[in-house]
Amino acid sequence: MDRTRRRRTGALTGAVAALTLALTGLSTGGAASAADADAGTRAVPKHAVTGYWQNFDNGAQVQKLGDVQDEYDIIAVSFADATGTPGEVTFNLDSAGLGGYTVDQFKADIKAKQAAGKSVIISVGGEKGAVSVNDAASANAFADSVHKLMQEYGFDGVDIDLENGVNSTYMTQALKSLSGKAGSGLVLTMAPQTIDMQSTSTEYFKTALAVKDILTVVNMQYYNSGSMLGCDGKVYSQGTVDFLTGLACIQLEGGLAPSQVGIGVPASSSAAGGGYVAPDVVNNALDCLAKGTGCGSFKPSKTYPDIRGAMTWSTNWDASAGSAWSKSVGAHVHGLP
Repeated sequence: MDRTRRRRTGALTGAVAALTLALTGLSTGGAASAADADAGTRAVPKHAVTGYWQNFDNGAQVQKLGDVQDEYDIIAVSFADATGTPGEVTFNLDSAGLGGYTVDQFKADIKAKQAAGKSVIISVGGEKGAVSVNDAASANAFADSVHKLMQEYGFDGVDIDLENGVNSTYMTQALKSLSGKAGSGLVLTMAPQTIDMQSTSTEYFKTALAVKDILTVVNMQYYNSGSMLGCDGKVYSQGTVDFLTGLACIQLEGGLAPSQVGIGVPASSSAAGGGYVAPDVVNNALDCLAKGTGCGSFKPSKTYPDIRGAMTWSTNWDASAGSAWSKSVGAHVHGLP
């Protein structure tokens, strides 16, 4: 995620890289979402919309958390900050950049969103995130520090948006440890790049599968990517319905439950360097996956009516564009059967 303009920069030359990855070992199955009775009124809905809220001013409309559009079911606070201890994270509210927004106001807004049935989670990473979990000590530091932030601010869980690499062994250890501390109501989301989910052998995919018993949703970033392989072995270009459906199929057939798969896109053309699609393209892709309608040239061999929904970077860029994305995609996601 780019704090200066968009979620992340540097378009991948994905087709070449992707062709080196084998789409093998795919299987159906997976577990349901981690949200359960422990989350009470904040249980993640069957079909959910995730939005990233910017704790900084980068030219998009500045929002307080309480300003986030009502269509968002999961609000990912961007971002936690690394400390000098490997794996450890903290959070620093950008009060000055957000017009004098205070920590007390922020905490009150979290509670108000939760009272309205929303989940508020802390996102770790982004394009410039320097959090590294590569051994047992850093895994413990990660789990302890995220749990501390959950206790301090009232966050419902964590989003893993580590765009500079993931070690599946130790990130799995960290997330399992966090789950043990936080309980079964933990909301756990991920936002890998497209290259990270091309094969079940990649570290991000291995992590998602290893924690699928506690995983809420993987909202892959279908943008700033370049071309990638779909689950049929064909190369698809970003910015098309086939790109969304063909790549989602890899996750859906690779072991994740449909309820654990979401489509992540920019809220406007200003929010990313490439891969923006109009809201109706997102809606068509969701319909293709859930109902078999609205597909492009690629049509999955079966439907996935429990597909979780969609994600956007960011609620701020959405607000800058008159909330056109959340009004359209939000209504469509919530209208899925």
